[in-house]
Amino acid sequence: MNRFFIFAGGLAGAAGVALSAAAAHTGAHDIGIAASFLLMHAPALLVIGFSGRGRILAVGGAILLAGLLVFCGDLAMRDLAGHRLFPMAAPIGGTTMILGWLVIAASAFTKRKDRAG
Repeated sequence: MNRFFIFAGGLAGAAGVALSAAAAHTGAHDIGIAASFLLMHAPALLVIGFSGRGRILAVGGAILLAGLLVFCGDLAMRDLAGHRLFPMAAPIGGTTMILGWLVIAASAFTKRKDRAG
């Protein structure tokens, strides 16, 4: 079990619900997109945390989480602050999420260490 990913999944879920409510009440389009991404990735982070499958899966989860933070952070900044997180943040975050998912997929082909006892 990796508590970091369980914690991150819980925070992503909570932030997704909060941003969904904010989008519903304000009509903020980018916040709604960020909320959807947070809510769809929260279960994946929880599974990574509970599976304890190995280092490659954890690396993929970390890459996925980094991309999620940059992508959603940029979308939230656009609506809440009126400017971007940094130039090209959303495409960089999105590309990073894709890379994270590819590493997660690759983890299926790694050997799991057997736990004795």
